[in-house]
Amino acid sequence: MSLNELMIMRHEWALVAVALVLLIAEIAMPVEKKKQINGLAAALAAVVVVLGFLPAQYGSLFGGMYVTDPLRILMKNILNIGVLLIILQSVSWLRQDLYHDRSSEFYLLTFASLIGVNYMISSGHFLMFYLGLELTTIPIAALASYEQFKSKSAEAGIKLILSSAFSSAILLFGISVLYAANGNLYFESFELSSSLINTLGFIFFFSGLAFKISIVPFHLWTADVYEGSPTNVTSYLSVISKGSAIFILVIVLFTLFNSIQLLWQDVLYATSILTMTIGNLFAIRQQNLKRFLAFSSIAQAGFIMLGVINASALGMATVIYFMLVYVFSNLAAFGVIQTVGHASGKITIDDYNGLYKTNPQLSLVMMLALFSLAGIPPLAGFFGKFFLFTAVAESGFYVLLTIAVLNTVISLYYYLLVVKAMFINTNATPIAAFKSDYAMRISLVICVVGILVTGFYSPVFEYIKNLCETF
Repeated sequence: MSLNELMIMRHEWALVAVALVLLIAEIAMPVEKKKQINGLAAALAAVVVVLGFLPAQYGSLFGGMYVTDPLRILMKNILNIGVLLIILQSVSWLRQDLYHDRSSEFYLLTFASLIGVNYMISSGHFLMFYLGLELTTIPIAALASYEQFKSKSAEAGIKLILSSAFSSAILLFGISVLYAANGNLYFESFELSSSLINTLGFIFFFSGLAFKISIVPFHLWTADVYEGSPTNVTSYLSVISKGSAIFILVIVLFTLFNSIQLLWQDVLYATSILTMTIGNLFAIRQQNLKRFLAFSSIAQAGFIMLGVINASALGMATVIYFMLVYVFSNLAAFGVIQTVGHASGKITIDDYNGLYKTNPQLSLVMMLALFSLAGIPPLAGFFGKFFLFTAVAESGFYVLLTIAVLNTVISLYYYLLVVKAMFINTNATPIAAFKSDYAMRISLVICVVGILVTGFYSPVFEYIKNLCETF
């Protein structure tokens, strides 16, 4: 294998090198210096992000099983940024005496899962896709139960691994049906007819992938796993794991299943309505902020399906742009929850009553994040939803567009409940003033800048759209 061929897979090589460096550091460092691994992991994650934006080599490897192009690299870079933010938000948590001697395990499992994410996005063959999917999921199931002394964390890990195994079995059955009907697993030469057996294979394939995205009715595991997992792992599940599944779903639908477009548009039409509506209605009932954001993320998945339904370069661009916005917005919200929970142990909406009086900066970050998720102008979330609505209107699904707008109003209501708690509700004993660590501050600043810049800087969307038109 030549150097040029090796450079085609540079994202994965970089992550493998990072994992090896962390493994060596874990072995070589004495226990009393293990806290230094946190800074090392953050620095290495930053290096991976920078490498991702350098000029890249495009092409395929392993007979077409691995494929890379500008659009896939952009998807990887978006998720790499998300992982960097999650690692920055994890530093203060992992420096606690309870975790510092096991912090390298957290980072190794996180980077291992990210390697799987990259292989899944670059897959040009169903076998590569499935291996990447499993490599993505298994380390996160271990991370969900990272807090071994908490029964909810162990429960979250068990629920995640069982639901993942079940969904993987469904997905694998769908792939086997498609292989039986077509005798081929390569994406490039995959020719799909509108026969009954291909329809059956697609339904099973989509159902298995819908578990990963938390699309209704495959969403029931989400709230329990999000609540029981450590907040940083919940962030990963909500943004990185879901984002990678959405990216590969877009690629597969627009390329492999293009011949049965009318079928999957009907499926997405129904599931997007159910996902938006059920996610929003259940979010209203939540007091625990992690469960609150779990149902919020379910509703956001329903909105994302609006762009997929468009089945064009515009639709693909709106999905990718929305995921970029979602990374910054959701991780800003989870970052505030993480730092408040670490400082005070408080996790419910009522606990945030009067937070602005004692911690105004964190309150403002949370407000910006929630307003962006709600789609309030001029924040990036507004433009993300605006482009999604434009894509679905272009397809002529005006009833679906009306339902989506109504769901946006509902989501605004429950996001404002948290804002009201922080800025308006009174509290005789609010959460005491505190200062977060520098890593958390850097993460939140990046998130806020991302929320503002990706909204005001319109060339971001134009750049993504141009890449999608050449895909």
